[in-house]
Amino acid sequence: MLPPGSPRQLGAFLRPSLLALSLLVGCLYPGPSAYSAEGGSGVYVLGLRSNGAGMTPPPGLFFSNQVFMYDGSFSGILELDGGRLAGGVDTSVFVNIPTLIWVTPAEVMNARLGFSLTAPYGRVGVDGFVTPILELSDDTTTFGDPALAAFLGWNSGNLHVQSGVTGYLPIGNYTEGALANVARHRLAADFYAAVTWLHPEWGIDVSNTVGITFNAENEATNYKTGNEFHWEGAITKQLTESFSVGLVGYYYKQLTGDRSPPAIHAILGDFKGEIAGIGAQIGYNFKIGQAPVSTRLRYYHQFNATNHMEGDSVFLSLSFPLAVSR
Repeated sequence: MLPPGSPRQLGAFLRPSLLALSLLVGCLYPGPSAYSAEGGSGVYVLGLRSNGAGMTPPPGLFFSNQVFMYDGSFSGILELDGGRLAGGVDTSVFVNIPTLIWVTPAEVMNARLGFSLTAPYGRVGVDGFVTPILELSDDTTTFGDPALAAFLGWNSGNLHVQSGVTGYLPIGNYTEGALANVARHRLAADFYAAVTWLHPEWGIDVSNTVGITFNAENEATNYKTGNEFHWEGAITKQLTESFSVGLVGYYYKQLTGDRSPPAIHAILGDFKGEIAGIGAQIGYNFKIGQAPVSTRLRYYHQFNATNHMEGDSVFLSLSFPLAVSR
């Protein structure tokens, strides 16, 4: 049950935290994201963290759902799952990302301790030329790799900081040798830190997130993706109690090269990727009974790609509390 109090009091208490929830899954989702690396895809999806990224909800149980849509292309040579090389690759992604978040009453180093669980499900479609005259296509609709996260959140006036680690478990539905997979089938850990400066009276939110993803080898293909750096930023203005608008962006760079089987490495080399993205966001808050609900619609356009797919992505999020401690 929600804590007693008027709808206005409850909404003011939870709305910033629900915004953080709608962005928290940016470090959780283990599905396709059109990076370089094996299969052209990393476990961390750029764009799911923006404004409010450094904010941590009060103790309680929360639910957040993200819908991720992406269309991109790659004009060079790309390694697909199973050790096959392809050129002129087009990818489409439509994945639903439900996340359960538990912020405990416990404190560690004066910070709130929280945990989360994510289990994505969706569709990936791939078209590419395996040889100059042989075009193959594949699509699949299935479960991706689940992810578990632990995080700490500090709040001090207008400044909010969150830091954590997400573990990606290679137990999703993965088909070796398939052109399209939702699961990445490699153990990975993403360490991140997010900072948000929020001025409630001005309605201004400035947020930044940095993180590094460490990848283990895909035991099915003997391909090890290199370590990856990511930065995401956002500046948002609250226009009314319900509506907000903002600018968002990100930058990604692979820090170490991929380690692939000798025949693949002879063609691709280290295959380090780099990409930037810029876009806009609108937000709308409302209530169902006394429960505040936060929704966000975000769009990104990618540019300056190196060894990386380039395209456009859309994110639609919905977040609300299930049970909140007083």
